[in-house]
Amino acid sequence: MDNIFFINPVYFWLITMILFIGFELATMGLTTMWFALGALAALAVAAVGGAVWLQVIVFFVVSLLALFGFRNLAKDHFNRNRVKTNADSLIGRKGIVTEEVSNIYATGQVTVAGQEWTARSVDDSVTLEKGEMVVIRSISGVKLMVERIAE
Repeated sequence: MDNIFFINPVYFWLITMILFIGFELATMGLTTMWFALGALAALAVAAVGGAVWLQVIVFFVVSLLALFGFRNLAKDHFNRNRVKTNADSLIGRKGIVTEEVSNIYATGQVTVAGQEWTARSVDDSVTLEKGEMVVIRSISGVKLMVERIAE
């Protein structure tokens, strides 16, 4: 009873690899394809008669190396053609409060590059007064999420 999988290890790793590829194709999240590579490496070890414990170690080592080594590179490659919108270009820019920003009262406007935007504070407990300088941290729907610039 040397085999903990109760089936031929080559078939086990082949099925595992196919499942990971199927999950990746279904989600396109660049998360499970790294484990498919680990399963492929473990399959190779099983095909040459490697022990089950060695197959499992190879699976985890290859999967983790692929995940941490290539994920950012792959994300950059796949996101290369992503077009930033005009709104995306506002993140990190500075603006001036033209109407008090209060999340409690759902009020607030900020002028950025000559354009008026509805704004909310990133911190619900903070009210930003008219005339204060803010920095845009993110965009939520059509509202700028802003934060007071520390002086």
